[in-house]
Amino acid sequence: MTQKHTIQIHVGLDESKVPENIEWNATDGAGDKMNQAKAMMLAFWDGADKTAMRIDLWTKNMMVDEMADFFYQTLMTMSDTYQRATPYKEQAEEMRAFARDFYKKFNEQQQREEQQK
Repeated sequence: MTQKHTIQIHVGLDESKVPENIEWNATDGAGDKMNQAKAMMLAFWDGADKTAMRIDLWTKNMMVDEMADFFYQTLMTMSDTYQRATPYKEQAEEMRAFARDFYKKFNEQQQREEQQK
């Protein structure tokens, strides 16, 4: 029999339907404890339609620097996944280089804005 696992995601919304909190847990996790998150990206690949279906959410208290960190780390792990799933190491490294450049430019922009204050 095929094993099945469950991932639960709970999103608390304010009166304007803006996410205030995101909680999640998984059956392989540490008990029934809900984990807190400020943002999430969930993607499914529809092989029949050849399209990605996505849910991207972030809470209203997520700071811009946290979003940049989140994107940097997500891009880096996507590169790792691509390298493990395909024989194309060079493209995975190009994705990592893009992620590093993205994060460097974000930090430079933050510094410029701080200097202008």
